Amino acid sequence: MTSFSGIQAWVFDLDNTLYPTGATIYERIGARMTDYVGRVADLPPEAALELQERYFHQYGATLAGLVKHHGVDPHDFLHYVHDVHLDDVEHDAELAHLIGALPGPRIVFTNGGREYAGRVTARLGLDGLFVDLFDIEAAGFFPKPQPEAFEKLIARHGLDPRRTLFFEDTPVNLETAHALGFRTVLIAPAAQPGESFPEHIHHATDCLKSFIRERILPEFR
Repeated sequence: MTSFSGIQAWVFDLDNTLYPTGATIYERIGARMTDYVGRVADLPPEAALELQERYFHQYGATLAGLVKHHGVDPHDFLHYVHDVHLDDVEHDAELAHLIGALPGPRIVFTNGGREYAGRVTARLGLDGLFVDLFDIEAAGFFPKPQPEAFEKLIARHGLDPRRTLFFEDTPVNLETAHALGFRTVLIAPAAQPGESFPEHIHHATDCLKSFIRERILPEFR
């Protein structure tokens, strides 16, 4: 698991992986999500937040619970909750250079919507570097960590999980990826050198850029 020379495809989560979201973006999206849940379920803010979090933990995404139990239009939900400004997302020329140097197809895999993913990657300066922004709609509205989401990603791009490296900040999503054969990298700001992790986490780093620059790219030169 230490060599990357056999990797043929690179899959990246979006938020807190390709860039650190910070509290402000999450707060803006979270507030709009709570408002949406409250209107759909006819609940006051505190109860709406409780339901929002319950659906997230139960299904992997609040949207999945809203579709299942309230019949919401998922497109309407995605558009509403992600209609926030992205002033905190900064252009990252070094990240663009490093991701662009990875040989083989590069894919964004997000539980959010494609439009939002496109806005974020554009702000980062990553336009044109990914063959797909694989969102929750492309996954049939099955969110990570549900296996169906990964299976649809695999089928769409003909991936061999054993030759695919998956970068993700949420450990439970890496459990499913590992079970399906993916190589995994946990993006964890508090990760320490030499720290031990469960078997479904093959690698961990506190900096995506340094991991690509120092651990991966030297094997392809």
